[in-house]
Amino acid sequence: MLLGLIALFVVAQLVPYGRAHANPTVQARPKWDSPQTEALFTRACADCHSHATVWPSYSNVAPVSWLMQRHVDEDRSRFDVNVPGYGRDADEAAKEVGAGSMPPAPAPHRPPERSGEGAARGGPGGDLRWGTRGWRIRGPLSRTGPRRKVS
Repeated sequence: MLLGLIALFVVAQLVPYGRAHANPTVQARPKWDSPQTEALFTRACADCHSHATVWPSYSNVAPVSWLMQRHVDEDRSRFDVNVPGYGRDADEAAKEVGAGSMPPAPAPHRPPERSGEGAARGGPGGDLRWGTRGWRIRGPLSRTGPRRKVS
């Protein structure tokens, strides 16, 4: 039984999907209202919703590599700050952040330091909001009041 699991793990490493981690070329860059807003997005969202994904070393080991690659591919197809128009579901992404369902909680393929847990949900870093009018931050990081908008 154990030998069979080890053999399956070794064979899984031969599947090429999930290990080609070249980030696509940046086609667009968002305008940020402050460096803090950009830092909050980078910490909480960029690994899945930009072309600046930081791939941890374990992302080269199947089956975690498969999960991570699928997750990033799906998320970029829905909302990606580095493509013109930000993706097909950019408005829905803004609603998910507003509802508190984004960023997701840590998972085996998403370590706590990169998951943004609480960072974009009104936690100590403030509240990141995105919509068709641009990026804004509300909360402790906002310098000029409760809301700032980026045009």
